[in-house]
Formats: sequence, C-alpha cells, structure tokens
Amino acid sequence: MAVVTGVSHEGQVGQVVAKALADSGAALAICARTQANVDARAAELRQGGARVLGIAGSLTDESAVQQLVERVLKEYGRIDVLINLAGGLTRYKPAVDTTLEDWTSEMNNNLLTAFLTSRAVFPHMSKAGGGAIVNFARSGLAQANMVAYNCAKAGVEALTRTLALEGRDAGIRVNAVAPGLVDTASNVAVMKPTDLKHWTKREDIAETVVFLASAESAGVTGQTIAVTGWGL
Repeated sequence: MAVVTGVSHEGQVGQVVAKALADSGAALAICARTQANVDARAAELRQGGARVLGIAGSLTDESAVQQLVERVLKEYGRIDVLINLAGGLTRYKPAVDTTLEDWTSEMNNNLLTAFLTSRAVFPHMSKAGGGAIVNFARSGLAQANMVAYNCAKAGVEALTRTLALEGRDAGIRVNAVAPGLVDTASNVAVMKPTDLKHWTKREDIAETVVFLASAESAGVTGQTIAVTGWGL
C-alpha cells in the first residue's frame, strides 16, 4: 500500500508515478491540496483497475497530515510506502528579488511537507516491521534564480540521510530521487525552455521510484539517486 503526495495536475510527475505504482500492483492513497484535482487523478487510476483513495489537504498543516494518515490506516490498515512528491518549483527569480514569503513558501512546500508526512508514518511503519520512503531532491549544481527551491531540496537530502539512520533498526528504508530539470507542464510554463532534449522524462523518474519502493531495492537506504536522463 503506497501513499503518494503531490498527485494533482495533469502533466506532472505525480500523475506518472502514481500510475507506475498502480501498474506494479500497489493499492494507493493520493493527496494534493485541491479535491477536484485529486478526484480527477483518482478517476484516471481507477479506470486502469487500481484501488485508490483520494484525499485533499495541505501537507504544510500538521493536523491535515495526521488526518491523511488516519484515513489511510482506516481504509487499508497499513502504510508500506510513502512517496513525498508534494512541492515543486514555484518561485523563479534572482536571490536579491526573493522575498521572505517566497523563501518560506518554497521551504514549506518542498521540505516541511516531506518532514511532516515522514514523521507521521514512521511509527506505523516501525510497528509493521518496516517500509519505504522516497523523497524528492534535485540533481546537479544549484541553478541561478532558484535559491529557495535549491536550499529546500538540499534540506530534503539531509532529511533523507537522517531518517535512513533513524529508521534502519526498524526496517524503514529512506531514499531520495534527484531529477534534473523535469519535463512537467509547470516547469515548462515557468522556465519557458526552447529545447527539452536534455530534460528528465517523467517516466524515467517513475521507474526509479517503483524500484526504490519495491523489495528489489532492499539493500538500498540513505541514498540520493540522480535521474537526469541525457542532462548529465
């Protein structure tokens, strides 16, 4: 049973990751802020035969995270996998133009969400004898005009290593996927590239997530796996 956060708009990583997990046989709970978006993605997955629970909520809110976990446990009785996809790049500007609100928003959306959801599932995974958490960092050198996002994703890598150490005796594996620039609809809209040739494909990311969530990666924890396609 896998919980996937950030499964919202069409054309994003969450949509592809959730489908890949469903195709691998996992029952799902998907979450995003807007109920209409969650319902649309859940309907797509159910058309493919997946068992899906769709939940709307802001994962920067501690109480909303707890409600998410409680609803999943009521429906499925356990949480085996958590995919922390909530977040993304929403502020693209020079550091000197980055406001405190910009900084706080990127930190909360990308780092705080991963911390709160991981902390919430840890006791349940531990009680069940283990589990897998997959976070999302970013690959390569920091890029200009993304200071808050870059720093938030560096924090995700530190969170991943720390949780891997704290979860090893309980059988909880914690890893991160670090894509290069991904061909999502939102990234293209914000950055307006002229060429996507060296951008990371969503499908390649999804395959890596499925691997890290599965028993095939039983010997892998505390790692950040770069998935950069031809971007290197």
